[in-house]
Amino acid sequence: MPNLISNTSPIQYLYQTELLDLLPMLYGEILSPVADILGAGEQEAIALAVEIPDSLVILDDGLARRYAKTLGVQLTGTLGVILKGKQSGYLSEIMPVLDRLDSLGFRLDSSTRASVLRLAGE
Repeated sequence: MPNLISNTSPIQYLYQTELLDLLPMLYGEILSPVADILGAGEQEAIALAVEIPDSLVILDDGLARRYAKTLGVQLTGTLGVILKGKQSGYLSEIMPVLDRLDSLGFRLDSSTRASVLRLAGE
């Protein structure tokens, strides 16, 4: 299992949807950088992922994701963790989770939502 690196936002959303327990079930060691203000968390998470071979970083911010890809960093997002939880049998359905994320202000456009539900078989 790869090490998982995350800034605060994905962990916060997983906590608020009561799915934080998915992380240790799906991944190896979980690391979180100390700084997490005005993009510093994303920067430190990417830096850790570059330093730690075969790690996986959770990033939801579009700019941070594009930057990580240019560095060859393996990444996923909050939705990727939730989808993997469903595919691994830890969640029976994810539509209620997406509804909860929406109520929490998680930015999710309708086409991405439809794609995630399709991948989840819902």
